[in-house]
Amino acid sequence: MKQIIIIGGGAAGFFCASNLDETQYKITILEQNSDVLQKVKVSGGGRCNITHACFDPRELIQFYPRGNKELLSVFTKFQPGDTMDWFDQRKVSLKIEDDNRIFPESNSSQTIINTFLNEIQQKHIEVKTKCSVKEIEKSGEKYGVRTSLGDFEADFVIYTTGSSPKSLKIIENLGHTIVDLVPSLFTFNIKDELLKDLAGTSFENAEISIPSLKTEESGPLLITHWGLSGPAVLKISAWEAISLAKLKYNVEIEVNFISKAIQDAEESFQNFKLTNPKKTIGQSKIFDITNRFWQKILEVSKVDLNKQMANISGKEMQNILENLCKKKLRVNGKSTFKDEFVTAGGVDLKEINFKNMSSKILPNFYVAGEVLNIDAVTGGFNFQACWSEAWLIAQDLNNL
Repeated sequence: MKQIIIIGGGAAGFFCASNLDETQYKITILEQNSDVLQKVKVSGGGRCNITHACFDPRELIQFYPRGNKELLSVFTKFQPGDTMDWFDQRKVSLKIEDDNRIFPESNSSQTIINTFLNEIQQKHIEVKTKCSVKEIEKSGEKYGVRTSLGDFEADFVIYTTGSSPKSLKIIENLGHTIVDLVPSLFTFNIKDELLKDLAGTSFENAEISIPSLKTEESGPLLITHWGLSGPAVLKISAWEAISLAKLKYNVEIEVNFISKAIQDAEESFQNFKLTNPKKTIGQSKIFDITNRFWQKILEVSKVDLNKQMANISGKEMQNILENLCKKKLRVNGKSTFKDEFVTAGGVDLKEINFKNMSSKILPNFYVAGEVLNIDAVTGGFNFQACWSEAWLIAQDLNNL
């Protein structure tokens, strides 16, 4: 019986193993940590955002800053609808939330982990944890895998290690080209009077632009202890991951907290002023923002909270609107969520055959998951790439 060694017990490795024909192969998963599926466990705040309700491959690839062209053919063979179907067949109920993210009904990533562990157990696939791969050597038709738990021999290697520098070095030593790693999906560190003491304040829809990079994104925004986060920030950080790394994360951004053009905001302001002349500006609810944030806007705009609307000058109004709709903030550094860390960079995509995720350089060697130079914005897309790539590998090997 031919031996398959899967290196990396994460999303791609386990999904691939779950779809392999165990009557055809002896399959072993090697995982360097003491626990498997660690990213699955912490994803979506522990609820596991397994995929996204986007069922047209052409639309789906728009969420991938790197790898979009290559993934088109992959998603035509296995896309989020297929992922839902796969879990449905294993009696896992899923739900689509309002923002189209898909979670298990149980709201627990453990449901997904248990599904995988169950599949692996039924197929009698061996999982070796605390097994750190030191080197892979090609010897004749086979691969020798040297690990902290001894040596393994493989007819086929499936490389799904994630993007640790050590695992990239191993595959580079085998002849693959590595595109330098830079963080993707990170939050902005900003020290500014406007954000001070407002951690936890959120905006349903804000717009963020980086004028020097001619780029903008919109979506929910969150003020944190260290600056700004939320989908709007994470999206722009993914698309501009490489440019921002070159700028050493020091850049000016412009934020529109209310997603209204300044002219429209001015019109709302004037209308409110006309109809509520005697109301104090501090107690006026003109825009859809929290009271605390509104009072902070007035403070940094140097407007007296107790001033009546009728007495607000044109200059004061302009200051308020500039701070609301065109606030310039200096980003000085980034923060990443260690557990949900995503990187741009990895194995060069030109060296992979996307029909079956096999290496063009190494025979009987497959690569999937975050070890590739593929990454997506937040929302279940990174996992979907893992499921789809892993499924292709399993189909290819099952049909040999």
